[in-house]
Amino acid sequence: MKPTFKPALNVFGAAALACAAFSANAATVTIATLNNPDMIELKKLSPAFEKANPDIKLNWVILEENVLRQRATTDITTGSGQFDVMTIGAYETPQWGKRGWLAPLTGLPADYDLNDVVKTARDGLSYNGTLYALPFYVESSMTYYRKDLFAAKGLKMPDAPTYDQIAQFADKLTDKSAGTYGICLRGKAGWGENMAYVTTLVNTFGGRWFDEKWNAQLKSPEWKKAVSFYTDLLKKDGPPGASSNGFNENLTLMSSGKCAMWIDATVAAGMLYNKQQSQISDKVGFAAAPTEATPNGSHWLWAWALAIPKSSKQADAAKKFITWATSKQYIELVAKDEGWASVPPGTRQSTYARPEYKQAAPFADFVLKAIETADPNHPTAKPVPYTGVQFVGIPEFQSFGTVVGQSISGAVAGQMSVDQALAAGNATADRAVKQAGYQK
Repeated sequence: MKPTFKPALNVFGAAALACAAFSANAATVTIATLNNPDMIELKKLSPAFEKANPDIKLNWVILEENVLRQRATTDITTGSGQFDVMTIGAYETPQWGKRGWLAPLTGLPADYDLNDVVKTARDGLSYNGTLYALPFYVESSMTYYRKDLFAAKGLKMPDAPTYDQIAQFADKLTDKSAGTYGICLRGKAGWGENMAYVTTLVNTFGGRWFDEKWNAQLKSPEWKKAVSFYTDLLKKDGPPGASSNGFNENLTLMSSGKCAMWIDATVAAGMLYNKQQSQISDKVGFAAAPTEATPNGSHWLWAWALAIPKSSKQADAAKKFITWATSKQYIELVAKDEGWASVPPGTRQSTYARPEYKQAAPFADFVLKAIETADPNHPTAKPVPYTGVQFVGIPEFQSFGTVVGQSISGAVAGQMSVDQALAAGNATADRAVKQAGYQK
């Protein structure tokens, strides 16, 4: 009797069918994030997560910061469920959590060790004591400078510079024939781009967005002094096209040796000290974000965090992913791949306790202190009805903050005067809060 191969074929057929069924059941998690280096690294390392979780497939949507904010806001407000994970920040999270738009992040696994997460970060991503996003990295702001250029001119950067000193240094360090600019600052319009920086500048010059009765204050002497200082400094000592430069553009300029100083997010320290990413890794120094009339609100507080919209169809798989991406184990993965200086900062006490991190990141303790001392509840010298250092913690700010940012970017580009930019901005801010019913 001839042997039959039918059962074997059936076994193979069954296996193929099982595989097909399995891949059909694999949960696809769509992640909206921004094109910052730390997020690009997350995508690069994410096959390790997919390997450990073969029933989950990750689909990445990587966007420029302003575009990400628009897309995420549209998706969450319409409940369209386009994204299962959103990269959002300390501005959106409490507001969206309050509205019931985000899945609460309760019941995290014991080995996640939530108590290890820096308290400032947890508090900023919670509403009424419930956590709505897990911090991917947390930042404040600080001053970076080229130690070699300072030494060549016989200059010494103080630990806590004033803006007057910064302006004097910038004048002495600008060498346009050598392609070196005294200062790089954000000029690209956006409530989280140029206005994040400009708001800290206005705060330390003694200004505020609104008085206690929600009257806009952009025509005040403090705003005029701060914004005039900023536009004059960039026109005189900044790089060409400064009005188009956001965080990423200035990071590229600084790390390629074009800026003598740069005031921006503390997260950039890990990139500037990374020999693979920075031509000035052995020449970069750091100091506190500058102050002027008051220390209040001179350095910001921000978290880029991972949240799950209520509209996600893959909430369980999404939770598994964001737990992995913000875990101690993920930090170890980055350390192996990029070195300890480049791990996501500001999130975990255990990172700052690591001797390897302290050795690779001379800025570590300084950054943690900046994060812990930024005070969103007292961001200005005069009292205000809002919270937030570099933003106004109300939903309307996203819109009017960006419009004001466009006017101020126009002033940097020389398209309008500072007075015109601030008058237009004041009208926009006043109209927004009046329509929303804040002004009584």
